[in-house]
Amino acid sequence: MYPLMAYEPDHVAAFAATVRDLGMRRLFMGQSVLVDTHQAFAYLAGRGLTVPVGTSVSLTALRHPLDAAVQARSLALLTGTEVVAGFSTGDPEFVAALRGEPYESPRTAIAEYLTVVRQLLDGEPVDFRGRYVGLDEALLQVPHPPVSLGVGVLRPRMAYTAGQVADVAITLLTPAGYLREQLVPALERGARSRERAVPRVTSIVPCAVRRPGRDARRLAFAAHELHLGGEHYAAMLRTAGLDVDASDPWAGAGALVDAGVFCYGTPEEVAERLTGYGEAGATDIALSCAGVLLTEGVEAALTDVRDIVDAVRARPAALGGPAPDQRRTTPIRSS
Repeated sequence: MYPLMAYEPDHVAAFAATVRDLGMRRLFMGQSVLVDTHQAFAYLAGRGLTVPVGTSVSLTALRHPLDAAVQARSLALLTGTEVVAGFSTGDPEFVAALRGEPYESPRTAIAEYLTVVRQLLDGEPVDFRGRYVGLDEALLQVPHPPVSLGVGVLRPRMAYTAGQVADVAITLLTPAGYLREQLVPALERGARSRERAVPRVTSIVPCAVRRPGRDARRLAFAAHELHLGGEHYAAMLRTAGLDVDASDPWAGAGALVDAGVFCYGTPEEVAERLTGYGEAGATDIALSCAGVLLTEGVEAALTDVRDIVDAVRARPAALGGPAPDQRRTTPIRSS
């Protein structure tokens, strides 16, 4: 689950309580410049809501990798559970606004970043001089629950890099077929090149339950206008076969609905589409009811989450299996 407006503490707490009460795996939140995501998670822990958490994703240009390691480890200590610390370079325009220029090689930037964060978390002294990251330092070590490092993945080349350095690949707005045919094979190739385990795959899937008065296209647009207006997302969706142009996010929202990337229907129909992501290679599915959240509020979004989770658990393949993660999406840049 992923809270959209992290500056509303009671709303974030309601999602965390739902994760706890439904026995779901994790609460995900993306990058926020309203209330920092790590501080929002710490606030939840202070309220006694110590559910497993994950960032999906934090933007590398905003935080030095040493601070990123400290923040991730702090969450593991405060929650007492494994943390998924997901990172992405973000869209080039945002990076340029911070650094003066975009990363010439986002893959190199993310690989260097994760390499240093992992070394710090593992207690290794770091003497690293890369193209984008430099550090000669170590962290004072304390015992803590594991921190899994994630990479936001849109294209096969980044998936290959994730396979080399990450524990988790995090996808958003990726059609199940594109995940199966393009991203998962690239992850596997990257992992083989370093003789390491293939990363887990967390697919963030936007969804909503069909109810009277709802318009699926309006919900998809409310949740993903910023993503659909970004050329990096639009290019990925075109590669996957969707007719998406970054200059027309409203048309892009319709394409998401028509292609089933925005999962809309009865709880049972949504559950069937989510099963398709599992068959395509997703090891975890994060539910994003952001469209409902933005248009109808927290309680409506949580009602959808509960109904979809019930439908997933009622499917024969889900009996005795893990529940999906639940997620709300943020209007601030995520992956």
